[in-house]
Amino acid sequence: MAANPSSLRGSTAAPRKSKASATPAAAGAGTFYDGDTYVVDESYNLLLRRLHASVLRHIEARMQPLDLTAMQWGPLMLLAAGKGNTAAALSRLSEIDTGAMTRMLDRLESKGLIARQRSKEDRRIVYLELTEEGRKAAAAVPHVISEVLNLHLQGFTSEEFTLLMGFLRRMLANGSA
Repeated sequence: MAANPSSLRGSTAAPRKSKASATPAAAGAGTFYDGDTYVVDESYNLLLRRLHASVLRHIEARMQPLDLTAMQWGPLMLLAAGKGNTAAALSRLSEIDTGAMTRMLDRLESKGLIARQRSKEDRRIVYLELTEEGRKAAAAVPHVISEVLNLHLQGFTSEEFTLLMGFLRRMLANGSA
């Protein structure tokens, strides 16, 4: 069931610019929020969190036939893409603590989707690999994700999508500067 966009919007007023944004030094500098006039419903962060929650809800519902939770398909995709092959690597990439990752990997192993293989060179290292069933499940995941992402992009033009992706990448770059 798709979320009603109007219920996610909140107020239609644009974020208020602070008085500092009117000064020549700040003109075009991107001061869009001010603590004195901050409106939570106009926070892009809140909108992104709501969008993320909606995407996860839809993915979770569509993963049920695959018997995967939102937390389980991520490590499968990382393993399939060759991005990591140990619990520590998957934990780092997923930004999940190693204990939680290990418990999740236990569940994936019990479902027959992954296998563990202890390193012959260093017995402390346990390598992970997808089983045949794991490869089948991992192959289905991108189709589910694409369906959900496209659902949330309904009505966007190619140009709007390109702009959105550029804006998001720029925001990420700004945050890591």
